[in-house]
Amino acid sequence: MPIIRRYHLQKAEVKQLSSELVERFGEAASEGLKGAIEIVELEGGRKVIFANGKPFLLKTSDGLFPTLTSLDQIPLKRVVIDMGAVPHVVGGADIMAPGVVKADEGIMPNDGVVIIDERHGKPLAIGLALVAGPTMKAPRGRAIKNLHYVGDNVWKLGPTGKG
Repeated sequence: MPIIRRYHLQKAEVKQLSSELVERFGEAASEGLKGAIEIVELEGGRKVIFANGKPFLLKTSDGLFPTLTSLDQIPLKRVVIDMGAVPHVVGGADIMAPGVVKADEGIMPNDGVVIIDERHGKPLAIGLALVAGPTMKAPRGRAIKNLHYVGDNVWKLGPTGKG
């Protein structure tokens, strides 16, 4: 696994991160920042923020997003994909519009979204919306940039991963 560096945040840095979380996701989101907060820097400039030993947030050049393991504390708007798209999404592919079955109406471009499979309703990935929710279900084009998915390096860092 391409870990570049690992370190703990100081109280002032945790406070700044907490205010960024509240601004982006609401007051309840900062509740997960309890205990020791650790940063794991991965290759490619991505950072995983651990809270209480589990991956809590993902910081990329696109912004700050919850990980799949923290969706219970930071809910995101949902996009449902058809089962034919599932193997591609969990392989890291972006979500194409023809694979979208349903999307929350309130999704705006650059929003963080959770990608759900239509059969089981399980979260498969976290993505960045490239188009608004009502226009996601289209005959062609990219709808969502895949940022984090089941089985990727971020997933493997957590308790559910094998790493």
